Amino acid sequence: MQDQQAELEWRDGDVPVSTRFDDPYFSLENGLAETRHVFLGGNDLPARFRDGFHIAELGFGTGLNFLTALQAWRAAELPGTLYFNSFEAFPMENAEIERALSVFPDLPVEALALQCGGPFASTTTGPDFILRIVIGDARTTLPNWEGQADAWFLDGFSPAKNPELWQEDLLQQVGQHTAPGGTAATYTAAGFVRRGLQAAGFEVTRVPGYGRKRHMTRARKT
Repeated sequence: MQDQQAELEWRDGDVPVSTRFDDPYFSLENGLAETRHVFLGGNDLPARFRDGFHIAELGFGTGLNFLTALQAWRAAELPGTLYFNSFEAFPMENAEIERALSVFPDLPVEALALQCGGPFASTTTGPDFILRIVIGDARTTLPNWEGQADAWFLDGFSPAKNPELWQEDLLQQVGQHTAPGGTAATYTAAGFVRRGLQAAGFEVTRVPGYGRKRHMTRARKT
């Protein structure tokens, strides 16, 4: 399958919005705060961090989630390596990522090596992390992945606009690629997503969301 680039427009200055899915890449209110609430808090991070902790993600987007996790990892001052594996069907251009992340000056953007090929060219390594991005449809690429995640960031576009990334068979693959006691979190509380996670072997809880989103979903592999 031929790789496809992201198609986007800019709103409110530097907020990228996918024209393919008519959905923003991060919250128009406060994308960083939402990421911390949903994906860090929803996976009990940074409390669970340890050497070799492995995060997997559906939807790399701008890299905001990775950078937020890396910032939290470094703030925890733990020894060792954070592993981050993301699945992305429509990668953004490096310049687009750089523009989008310019509104978050405190994040360690240099970790993405945007001036040296960027994160999509190959595995990106740093003194305390290893980042791998798998390009292509996750319905095809995830079944072939040999990893096991301690925590999943489920961050595809809205289920109403990108249902392919929330189908039960794909969530089954998420479950199969989750370590015992591993977790998953997502901003959506859509019923069919929660049921799909339950069918994949997760204990699912609906909890308060961020900002105007009343609810989000936390899940733990049973």
